[in-house]
Amino acid sequence: EKPVHEVCINDFYLGKYEITQGQWQTVMGNNPSHFRDCGDKCPVENVSWNDTQEFIRRLNDKTRKSYRLPTEAEWEYAAKSGGWQEKYAGAGRDDELDSSAWYIDNSDGRPHPVGQKKHNILGIYDMSGNVWEWCNDWYGEKYYNDSPRNNPGGPSSGSDRVIRGGSWSYDAAHARAANRFRIFPVIRFFDVGFRLALPPGQ
Repeated sequence: EKPVHEVCINDFYLGKYEITQGQWQTVMGNNPSHFRDCGDKCPVENVSWNDTQEFIRRLNDKTRKSYRLPTEAEWEYAAKSGGWQEKYAGAGRDDELDSSAWYIDNSDGRPHPVGQKKHNILGIYDMSGNVWEWCNDWYGEKYYNDSPRNNPGGPSSGSDRVIRGGSWSYDAAHARAANRFRIFPVIRFFDVGFRLALPPGQ
C-alpha cells in the first residue's frame, strides 16, 4: 500500500455490480460457483484470473465491445469514490462498514446478492466485501516505489495477479479500499470474483 503516491488515470467505465452467477451462465453456459444456491443475483465466484479472460473474450465477441478487468489503480480510484479519502468503499469509518459491506462479522459465512448494501458516492456497490475482485495487473510488492504517475498498469510480468476489496470471509482490515492482495492466476477460490471495466465511448 505504500509509499503514498499521486496517480492520474484516464476516463473509464466500471461495472455497478460484481459479475453475477446469472451473467456468467448466460455468457459461458455453466456456473462454477461454490455457492450456487445463492442464486443468479449473487456474485460469481470460484473463478480464476484465467477464467475471467475467457469470459471477457466471449463477452466481447458477443457484444463487439472491449470489456476488460480494471487496473489496480482504476479499481482503487473507483472504490474511493473518485479519489476521496474513504477507508472503505462507501464508508469512511469503521462504524459505517456494516452498512456498505458484507464481511466476516455480518455475512453469515457466505456471499450475498449484489447491490444489497449501501453504494459509494459513484453509485458502485460491493467494492468492499462480498467477494474479492480480480484486477488486470501483475502483483508487484514494491511497484508503488517507482510506478508511473499516469495510468499505472502494474509490472510487466510476475507470478501473481492482484485481487482487491476483501470478501465475506475476511475481516474489516481486508475490506479497506487501499488493501492489496495477490494469488496465482490459475487459482480458484470460493470468495473471489470480478467486475468489468470498459473504455469510454463504448
